[in-house]
Amino acid sequence: MIRLTLAEIAEITGGQVLNAEPEVAVTGGVEYDSRKICPGGLFVAFEGEKVDGHEYAGTAIAAGAAAVLSTRDTGQPGVVVAEPLAALAALAHAVVARLDGLTVVGLTGSSGKTTTKDYIGQLLARLGPTVAPAGSLNNELGFPYTVLQATTETRFLVLEMGARGVGHIRYLTGIARPSIGVVLNVGAAHLGEFGSVEGTARAKGELVEALPADGVAVLNADDPLVAAMASRTDARVLYTGESPESGVRATEISLDPAGRASYTLSFEGRTAKVTLVVAGRHQVANTLAAAAVALSAGMPVDQVAAALGEVGVVSTRRMDVFTRPDGGTVIDDTYNANPSSMAAALHALAAMAGGRRTTAVLGYMAELGEHERSGHEEVGRLAAELGVNRLIVVSAEAAALADGAHTVEGWKGRAVVVPDQASAIELLAGDLNGGDVVLVKGSRYRTWDVVDSLRPEEVRP
Repeated sequence: MIRLTLAEIAEITGGQVLNAEPEVAVTGGVEYDSRKICPGGLFVAFEGEKVDGHEYAGTAIAAGAAAVLSTRDTGQPGVVVAEPLAALAALAHAVVARLDGLTVVGLTGSSGKTTTKDYIGQLLARLGPTVAPAGSLNNELGFPYTVLQATTETRFLVLEMGARGVGHIRYLTGIARPSIGVVLNVGAAHLGEFGSVEGTARAKGELVEALPADGVAVLNADDPLVAAMASRTDARVLYTGESPESGVRATEISLDPAGRASYTLSFEGRTAKVTLVVAGRHQVANTLAAAAVALSAGMPVDQVAAALGEVGVVSTRRMDVFTRPDGGTVIDDTYNANPSSMAAALHALAAMAGGRRTTAVLGYMAELGEHERSGHEEVGRLAAELGVNRLIVVSAEAAALADGAHTVEGWKGRAVVVPDQASAIELLAGDLNGGDVVLVKGSRYRTWDVVDSLRPEEVRP
């Protein structure tokens, strides 16, 4: 965070300085985990259901924090505010306003947000100091927390924006208004909250509505609901995709035996060859979005193409592919799941098979609302249609995955439902051949326990 005195923080947040002189300055970062505090930092104390951050105020100060932002007097130097989350948002808004020369990039979509954010961050870092931290820091807490990592040296701030309802993204853009906005796709994530993909599109489109007239809206031309958002912005629209209408376009796409894509990147009459090191055909769309941001920031096409060939997985458990000592290949995509991201992962599994036996260990997909059963059945059918040899469904809640697979006539594979992760681990341990390709994916619920049982101990997270 930029240097701010406690008096300034109190003015910004509507708080009161306690146990310190108002001229005391915060010169380090903002943290809500006392274990991560750095000298000169600001510790934010939240009252959680299980842990009360106020109890760690003294620990944070002892570790070097300059002050504590809290809702009550902790006996430590700090600022007392009515609501710490609102105070954090106010601080983030004030910091962005004071950073001249900062380009804010906002990114949303139903799937691929975090991976694409990582790619954008890696590209923009070649142009100047960039803040794009690993992980999905895309909600009311993670978003301002990310903003407050920016300093006077930061040139690019890349912000992921999640939404579980209409108005959520509008709120986030009110904290930090992007000048470049990226919408990747509109899919079946959080249908329980949005009700329909059209409802999802209304919410995601709030990002492009917030862009200034001299900004850039990067829209996926291959997704009709995203392409239609062009009418909702005054910013310049830059389409990405495989269709001829795309300003940033991929043609001549091919996959190698490891499922890694190569393509020709086209922009304003110039072309360059891109060869990715990340797996999955869906990475073409993700990297095109990243390319559009870098091109908008002034990076030449040939440099963008070369950089795309070097971007890799930064955030954990997102299409992390590793090889077992027995020669088997495992795809760890366990961070989260929805029907769209499940489909992308299954296509990647099929592309990487190369005649080898394939196993998909799939877990429950949350937040689908009334579409829960149909969403699971659809993914199960796709697994069978792609010829997955074995489908292991974790938990009875996800049993519709197996039901969907069984509806595909002529499928020669088999589907089994197991009660928990331990059962899936036991099943795999008893029947895993060297050379098998295994995908593990689900909406958290510790589905990653299954993949970690397959990972060599020396490379486990």
